[in-house]
Amino acid sequence: MTLDKLRQGQFATVAAIGGQGPFRRRLMELGLLPGTAVQRTGQAPLGDPITFLVRGAVLGLRRTEAALVELAP
Repeated sequence: MTLDKLRQGQFATVAAIGGQGPFRRRLMELGLLPGTAVQRTGQAPLGDPITFLVRGAVLGLRRTEAALVELAP
């Protein structure tokens, strides 16, 4: 499952970060590291971006970006 499929209020653990180069590094700098717990907190009225609680901070990602983050089963 990927981060964009997480339902509102649901928790999961990051398994792997996709993407390449600066984009992948930026996600990791924001706290999305393997083993990190995340919770989906909401979304914009039109469905994009999606917000997540990561290490005590709210992080907003586009659906296409969230689809690159794999979650542990």
